Amino acid sequence: MRFHPFPDDLVTAQRSWTATYEELAHPATTCTTLLRRRLLHLSAQLHFHPYWAHPHPAAGRQELRELVRAQRREGRAA
Repeated sequence: MRFHPFPDDLVTAQRSWTATYEELAHPATTCTTLLRRRLLHLSAQLHFHPYWAHPHPAAGRQELRELVRAQRREGRAA
């Protein structure tokens, strides 16, 4: 397992955001309103997470997204 500097709850929120976004992109049901609301909530949770209050490289958010994508490809995401 590779080390990453992100807190677990931030990674979990990004993982949930990615899954929700993908589900919204390919809606199998008519519940898109619920998915949009969930995506908005997760977006706010990610944007205002205390981790970002400290100085980090600007690429940190992109690094977080790439970490989650890599984990999904490896089959480690739920």
